[in-house]
Amino acid sequence: MAKLKLDLHDIYNKGELITQELESIIEEAIEKKIKTVEIIPGKGSGQLKKKVIRFLEQKHIKKKYHRIDKDSKNFGRLFVHFKF
Repeated sequence: MAKLKLDLHDIYNKGELITQELESIIEEAIEKKIKTVEIIPGKGSGQLKKKVIRFLEQKHIKKKYHRIDKDSKNFGRLFVHFKF
């Protein structure tokens, strides 16, 4: 199963760039019909993960994917699933 991966460690403090990268990977997944996107905000204080979840829960973004899973074994990782 093909999946895309976005690691946010290097841009954790660049808010606008984070949003651009998230939008870009969601669009790429849709274009290429990739069913899973792995997003790695990292563990840290949890603020970046909250920002990612807030981004994904926006109405215009939420309608593009099927569901989000939080990795039960790794707090610093999310999976966004698409239905095609």
